[in-house]
Amino acid sequence: MGRHVDDRSFKPIDRQRYRNKMQRGLDALARMLADGEFSFPHQQMGLEMELCLVDEHMQPSMNNAVVLEKISEAIFTTELGQQNIELNVEPRVLAGDSALRLEEGVRAALVRADGGAHDAGAKIAMIGALPTLQSLHFDPSTLTSNPRYSVLNDQIILARGEEMLLDMEGVPLADGGSERLRSYADSIAPESACTSVQLHLQVAPEDFAAHWNAAQCLAGVQVAIGANSPFLLGKALWHETRIPLFLQATDTRPTELRNQGVRPRVWFGERWITSIFDLFEENVRYFPALLPEPEEEDPVAALDNGRAPKLNELRLHNGTIWRWNRPVYDLVEGVPHLRIENRVLPAGPSVVDIVANAMFFYGAQRALTEQDRPLWTQMSFAAAEENFYAGARHGFDAHLYWPGSGWVTPDELVLRRLLPMAHEGLRACGVSDEARTRYLGVIEQRSLARQNGASWQRDVVAHLEAEGADRHAALTTMLRRYIELADHGDPVHTWPVR
Repeated sequence: MGRHVDDRSFKPIDRQRYRNKMQRGLDALARMLADGEFSFPHQQMGLEMELCLVDEHMQPSMNNAVVLEKISEAIFTTELGQQNIELNVEPRVLAGDSALRLEEGVRAALVRADGGAHDAGAKIAMIGALPTLQSLHFDPSTLTSNPRYSVLNDQIILARGEEMLLDMEGVPLADGGSERLRSYADSIAPESACTSVQLHLQVAPEDFAAHWNAAQCLAGVQVAIGANSPFLLGKALWHETRIPLFLQATDTRPTELRNQGVRPRVWFGERWITSIFDLFEENVRYFPALLPEPEEEDPVAALDNGRAPKLNELRLHNGTIWRWNRPVYDLVEGVPHLRIENRVLPAGPSVVDIVANAMFFYGAQRALTEQDRPLWTQMSFAAAEENFYAGARHGFDAHLYWPGSGWVTPDELVLRRLLPMAHEGLRACGVSDEARTRYLGVIEQRSLARQNGASWQRDVVAHLEAEGADRHAALTTMLRRYIELADHGDPVHTWPVR
């Protein structure tokens, strides 16, 4: 979705031509996979992070254009909402001390960016969903002024044919009952409330299926221990409310199509795969194009002429299907490679928490791919999906299914099974002992404390309300304290509730 999209409407002939071009792209991709025409000199990782902007009153600051002008760094770009910006970190090798340098680099970039935001009267917040958002912030006028966002919005609303419905029931806060959100929006602006971290990992074509299957197995654990989005529109909802919000805010299906079992564009998937081709082929088979702008290149002809095709149609279409683990085909200086984009995690709470989440994922994923008997041969895909939604809803209080362990809580699963595997996997990736022990130590202590960003936010708000604060005041006070602690840099498991 990062490429330019013209601000125009589409005709039936556009969709026919686009579908034909995507099929040509699939043909080219199949040939490339068969011929082994991909670069994989060493394993690289990458990171993107969406950020929120707030004003001095902790309300959303709708001025990302001004903030980005003040920051004036190419690594910071726009995002869907005017209260959002995005940080794109340069890819780097996974081995050695790269994780330590990643932490230093991200922290330094955020300090610089916060200085620019301050000059524009704003403050940066790393959080999965901004708790002070109100319905008025979901007006179409709050979308960033960029043709690709307005066209995407128009096409999703056109496909749906009615307003977006946000409908979710929360997990009880303290001793209260469960809270319910039911709200309508006439644009995809609610999606801008979902601020996430996307982890990229370059993989060899022959290893892609194992890495993607492993990532799907881990998704429920990742979101349970990393949850950081417990509030939306004043309601205490899921521990990671970002998960159902993203699904509902971009859902092109009216009720009737959902009832027929039509697949959502925010998708966990429905089966284990044997090749990256399976995912791109599903994209073309199941999902109509939202942005059917074909380009001139014939991908098969490009291959015949000895050039790696850009596969622009497949790539743009892939960018409008939001799998929680997304396949990526990309070119660097004309050389193609494959990546997995892990989209499970929210932004924040602190930089060290973000890097710890990344290292846990990379390590555990690598270990799972090297097991003699793959985990996904012992576990149904439906169980992995159930884990994902249970982890998002309940956080550390979830019960997850794991072969050989049965139903376990995330902290028990991490401490007993997955942390040793993550250590093993990072060693296999060549990660230094210093980096491995630092970041997996954070995951260990977070699991022992059973405190992530979501549980901390919920506990602080419950405490403030018990002292007499109303919900608005409690959320504002909590967010101010959250930002101060995040800026200080300590991991969330050390943050005091009182």
